[in-house]
Parts: sequence; C-alpha cells; structure tokens
Amino acid sequence: MAAGQTDFFVTQLRQRRANYATLEAAAEACRREFTEQLGFPFGPEMDESLAKALEVVRAETQEVEVLRRYSIVDRPEDWYRGPGPHSFHWVALHEYLKNKGWGDDTITSLDEASTEVVSLLGNPAKDQFACRGLVVGYVQSGKTANMTAVMAKAVDVGYNLIIVLGGVTNKLRKQTQDRFEQDLLRHRTSWQLYTTGELGGDFVQPPNRGFVMPTDGHAQLVVMKKEGRRLALLRRTIERTPPAVLRKLKVLLIDDECDQASVNSARGEFDMTRINEGIRRTLALLPAVSYVGYTATPFANVFINPFPYDNDQNLDDLYPRDFITALRRPTGYFGAREVFGDDSDGSDREERNMIRHLEDDEPGRLRPTATKDKESFRPQVTQSLEEAILWFLVSCSIRRARGQAQEHMSMLVHSSQFIRQHEFMSDLIRNWIEEREPELRAGLGEPARRLREVFERERELTAPVGEDRIPEEFDVVLRHLPDVLDALQFPVENGGTEPELRLDYTKGPVTCIVVGGTVLARGLTLEGLCVSFFLRTSKQYDTLLQMGRWFGYRRDYEDLPRLWTTEDLARKFRSLAVIEEEIRDEIAAYRENGLTPRDFAVKVRAIPGMAITAAAKMKHAFRTSVSFAGKHVQTIRFDHRDSEVVGNNWAAASDLVDSMYEETAPDHAPQDPPKGILFRNIPLHVVRKFLAQMHISDEHMDLKQPHLLGYLDQSADNLKQWNVGIIQPKSDEKSARPLGRLGSVATVRRSKLPEGSTKGADIKALMSRADILIDAVKEPEGAESWDTYKSCRPPLPLLLLYPINAHSEPASSKRVPLDAVADLVGFGIVFPGSKDRSGDYYSVDIEPPAVEEAEGNEDEIEEVEPDFA
Repeated sequence: MAAGQTDFFVTQLRQRRANYATLEAAAEACRREFTEQLGFPFGPEMDESLAKALEVVRAETQEVEVLRRYSIVDRPEDWYRGPGPHSFHWVALHEYLKNKGWGDDTITSLDEASTEVVSLLGNPAKDQFACRGLVVGYVQSGKTANMTAVMAKAVDVGYNLIIVLGGVTNKLRKQTQDRFEQDLLRHRTSWQLYTTGELGGDFVQPPNRGFVMPTDGHAQLVVMKKEGRRLALLRRTIERTPPAVLRKLKVLLIDDECDQASVNSARGEFDMTRINEGIRRTLALLPAVSYVGYTATPFANVFINPFPYDNDQNLDDLYPRDFITALRRPTGYFGAREVFGDDSDGSDREERNMIRHLEDDEPGRLRPTATKDKESFRPQVTQSLEEAILWFLVSCSIRRARGQAQEHMSMLVHSSQFIRQHEFMSDLIRNWIEEREPELRAGLGEPARRLREVFERERELTAPVGEDRIPEEFDVVLRHLPDVLDALQFPVENGGTEPELRLDYTKGPVTCIVVGGTVLARGLTLEGLCVSFFLRTSKQYDTLLQMGRWFGYRRDYEDLPRLWTTEDLARKFRSLAVIEEEIRDEIAAYRENGLTPRDFAVKVRAIPGMAITAAAKMKHAFRTSVSFAGKHVQTIRFDHRDSEVVGNNWAAASDLVDSMYEETAPDHAPQDPPKGILFRNIPLHVVRKFLAQMHISDEHMDLKQPHLLGYLDQSADNLKQWNVGIIQPKSDEKSARPLGRLGSVATVRRSKLPEGSTKGADIKALMSRADILIDAVKEPEGAESWDTYKSCRPPLPLLLLYPINAHSEPASSKRVPLDAVADLVGFGIVFPGSKDRSGDYYSVDIEPPAVEEAEGNEDEIEEVEPDFA
C-alpha cells in the first residue's frame, strides 16, 4: 500500500507543481486537499509516502552531466544540465505521457534525447545568439515527440517564442498544431497562440501588428505552413514588433521536414528560392534565435553550402554549423533495415517476412504510364491488390479479436501522383468490396474462399513473439469481419480533397483504406497502418524514404503488417537501409574524434541509377571516395540459375585454393581450426586475382567489384598479407565438385528469402560473427558485436570462403530452398583498421568552393491545395 501511496503522491506533485512556487508548497496543497476531502488528518504512513514522493520528484530536477552521446557539436556552452525545479512544462508533459501508457524506459529515453538537444541550443540568458542545428531521426519514429519535449524544456529555461514550420500542406500544419496543443499545452493559460488547429488557422499578422512583450513562465506559439506568403507575414510581424519587445524575445524556430522546401535549390550561386530566402531573412531579423531542423532524410541538408554567396546581404544559409544530432533508434521501431533487411545483415538478425512482390504485368494495369492518360485511365483490381485488400480485412478482424477494437486501423494505397487517379482507385476498391460484402459477411462463396486462402498462407509466414505462426483461427476472423465491414471507410488524401472527405482520426477509432498522393508521402501519419500497397516510385533517396509510411511502431500486432510493392522498389529500399545507417555512423565517428560540423562533411553513398536528392540541392556536393577500413563485406545475392556464372565462380575458388597451397611454406601448412580451414599470410596478389575472377551479382547495391578492387590497389601497402579461411560446418553434405586440392568439402546451408528477385537468390546474410574468429588471437569479452569480435583478430585482412549447398533446404517457413543449378561459393572480407565507408560518395566541400552553376529544378509540390487564409 505504501508504494501505491507514494506513486499517487508523485503523480499529484507532478501535476500541481506548475501552480506553486516550490515543490514543498505543492506538497502542502496535496496534504491539505487530501485531508479536507477525506475528513481525517494524515497518518505517519501517509506522511512517509508524501516525503518519499517529494524525494522522487526533486531528484527528477537535479542537474546531471549531459554526455551528448549522439551529437557532433561546435564547442557548445555548458549552460543546460537538464530539467530543474521550475521545469513545469516538461514535468506536465512527462506525466501526460505516463498517463497515455508510455513506459518508464521510453520516457527516460525521450528525456535524455531532448535534454541533449536543448543543451546545444543558444543560451536564452544571453541578449544575442544565433544557433543552427540539425536533428536526424527515423521516418515515422516519433520525431514530433522529441520536438515537443525540446519545446517544453526550452520554454522552462527561458525561450518565450516558439515558431514551428509545420510542413508544406494545410493538412500537415493542422496535424502538427493539434499534436502540440494536445501534448504540450498542459497549462493552457501559459501560452499565447497565434495559430489554431482549424484548416484555416494558419498564421496571420496579429491585430497589434507585432509580437507582444513576453512574461516569465509564459510563451508564444506559432505553427505555420512552410510557404512564401506566410513567411512574409511572419517577417512583417517581426519588423513591426517594437525594439524593446524584440530584444526580449528568445526564439526557438523548429523546421519540421527541413529537407523539404527549406534548402536552397536555386540554380545560381547568388540566387535563393522563395522559401529558403524567407527563412534566412526571418532568422536575420531576430537577435536571439536557435534554428533547429528536424528530418529523417538529411541528404539535402548536409549538402548545404557552409559558405554561401548572398550579394553582401549577410544572410547565412541553413547549414547546421553548431550541431548535428542523430536520435537513437527507438525501442520497438522498425524501419527500412527491419522491413527490407540490408546488404550487411548478420545471420542472427530476426527477419520480418512482410514484403510481397507484384507480378511484372500488374503496375501497367494499376496506373497510367503517361501523363496524357491521367484522366482516361481506369485501374483494375489485380491479384496482388485483391490479396492486399483481403489481408487488410483479416488483419482488422484479428486486431479486434486481440482487444484492439478501439484502435485505428489503416491501409495505404499509393499508386500514382495524379489526383484524378486517386479518386478512380478509391471508387474501384469501394465497389469491389461492396459487391462481395454479402458473401464475406456470410462466410460463403468465392470471396470467402479467397479470404481463407490468403489467411492460411499469410498466417504461416509471420508470428507473434513466442509463437510459430499467427495463433488466431479462421472462425475468429469470420466472427469479427462484420464489425470490420461496418466500420470501413474510404477516404482520399491529396491536395485537392475536400476537407470533409479527408481522413479524420479525432472522432473515435477509424478503420479505413486510404488512397492518396504526395501528402501521404511526407509527414502525414497514418495511425494503425497495417497494409500498404505501394507502386509510386522515385529516383531520389530522400523522396523514396519519406514515402515509407509503413515504418514506425506496431505494438501488439507486429506480426500483421504487410507491404505489396514492386521488386525494384524493395531493392532500392534495401540499399537505402545501408545508407541510412552510414549517415548515423558518420555522425558517431566524427563525434568520437571531437570534430565539429564546421570541420567535417557527411558522406552519402551513391547508388547507380538513383539521385540522392534534387540536382539543384547538390550543386555544392562533389564526388569523393574513402576506404573499406574497419568494415566487413559479404556476398548475399547470387545469380544461382546461371550455369556459366556458378561454374566460373567455383573454378575461381578452386584456383585460389591451389595457389594458396603453392604459396604456403612446408612448415606453414593450412590449419584446421573448429570453424574450417585456415591459410595464413597469403600475398595480396593471390587474393586480388580471385576477387577479379569472381562474378559479383549486379543485384548487390552495396558491393561493387570496381570499388573493391580499386580499394585493394590504393591500399596495397597496408594489405600485403592476408589470412584466408574456408568455412567448414559439421555436415555430411559434401560439394559435388572438388574445391581444388582440398577435394570435396563440406557445404554450408543458406536458403533464400521467398520474395527475392526473379533475377537471383537473396540469402540476406552469409557470414555469422563467430566465423571471423577463425584466426582470432584471443577470446571475445563483453558484448557480442561485430566490433568486439573484430578486436580479437590480428591486424590483417581476412577472406572467408563459403561453399554453399545447391539445394539448401530451409530450417523455417520464412525461407525457401536455394535451388541453385550447382553448389555456389560466396565470400566475406573483414578489413582491419578504423571503420570508414566504401564506394562512391557525395559530400559538401567544407572549404570555400569555386562559384559554379549546376543544372536542376526547384522543388515542386505536385498537388496544389487551397489556402484557407
């Protein structure tokens, strides 16, 4: 009982402290009101519980050392140590999140991350400061929660005007405003709002023409659309603000989705796009301002020119010169890496078998191939679209059976950028379901048979934790299906949709199949998204990643999400998973070396056939390359049905074995450690010859032979001697052909993913961490990570060969047999040294560049929407 009383008083103190000067006064108010309501005084046990609660809440506001684990910074002032005794807004937000069901670990993580960001802002105790920063999150990962916490803490320490650029559409601005009003404005009387949650509630110049004098403990809030005319109104308001007031304003300007529209994409060095110029001129008017951009796709931001030309207008560009922070991957989040895997996945990583590929002929039946056909083309219900719809109905029934009837449930269909096509597709889906609804409700006929067929197939492919398949039976699906059909809505989301027809989550739980365009591909959150049918493509990294609305959190239904898409899109996303992690690794590496954003340039890998961002945003980027040092690479994709390729690769491996025997001195015979056969001190030229003879599948986006051989040539002095291992499992499955002088060898089993490319086999992972210990000089200690295991090895490069059984039967239902024409050979390489990056990269030049023109176009918003002002 005492513990429960303490928790009760902790909650009461957190909620009340904003209304009292001290914690002790809040505690006395709790004591007084409790006594008056119950009619008897506190007893000793209650006094003890209240005292313990005081200690808990007081401890939450003690200063701590801000470690800045995830940021690279430019020598920040040590002015903020976390929430203090007067952190009323943060404490109210903390309690609100706890009441919403957030776990203690999640709130603690948010607390630490937001404290780190606030510590990097300008010190509001100063009269003048100009801070520029960038926060890199993950798509659909809770960046808004971090923003909210940063705003709360910033106001608690003296920031008094918060301006949020909330996207480029009315819908996104409204969504952002609503979220802040719900989560942040716990003490409504402490805030003056210049914008509202109405679609027409965007910023306009206030009646007094300027901002008002701030008062202690209060703040002013603007959540506005990122649009040229709105920015002009904001500047006019700042210009009309009396100088005495302006000097008192401590401004935090948050630019949500800061890679969209904010970055200067004008073609000329001396030119500025309208929005970019508007933001830069706004910042120039404010004597004390911190600008913080938030994005999950910072490709354009890291290519901003740190040394802009502005015709002597003294307008700095938005390069994050003061800090760059990479938010930690949240617990329970799955994004590109979890959904699509990546080219460097470890074999022990959990797979999510949620991707389904469309047949080659389906896209042409679902979307027009030419702009001229956008009004006349009529989409069809293909087999994949039918299965996606049926699985969505199944997933909604299962979620209801799991007690989630009061939760939102959404399906996304994004096949075209044309508004008219959204209407056609939505009508098609609605009519298809309504025609089959009677039989689905009754569980009879062909529709019910197809529903069961899809259910039985999909339930075997994923499972909740601790289960080997989805546990619900088909009769459970049928039992809840009528409720699903009763609740089902068909909203359309694009710039031309009438407000009353749009998606609305504010009036209770929603079950919907939403068809849309650009507004769905940037910022708008689809609650309870479980099924995505996605054809829309892009050749730009940032645009493609932002389209990934299926990333995020799926608590208690992690086994149900599915994505129907094209093979090409899945392959691109897998490559982008690598690039996402590399950017965060770049930030971590520079932080560890004590470098600042002014000292370094983030490198972004180039993928053949794709652009990193709009060409005009890359006019300050240049091509560079760096090493494989500290990395491990592996072949995970194979042209397994090409007899010539398979045979030539086996022959190359056999030649390597014979060459190593010739190079090995009699007293240095191959060793036979537990994992296989080990050759030591093999010359570089022998290894290079093997790698030059090997065919690496073109399906590898992260491992290209020219990059690999080029690095070997450039780093030859540091890679003179190699250790080479041949992995040999305890298996009776021997190779059909001899591997050189070794003869027939044991083969490893590597089954393939069921939804791999039609051009080859994708095994997802070849190496395991333990394999690289084949030449270890000591036992690993500590965490079981690649870095820990690599530290146990000698400072030599290691080449590992893997003879792979042609049949490779799977050990689980998540895989299918390899079914190669013959035994394959794969390889992995572990390079010594400090981790860096490989291949072709683009980076901004941190030295003042020459003035050059670059081809490109300004950002275009494809769907123009009405302005409600």
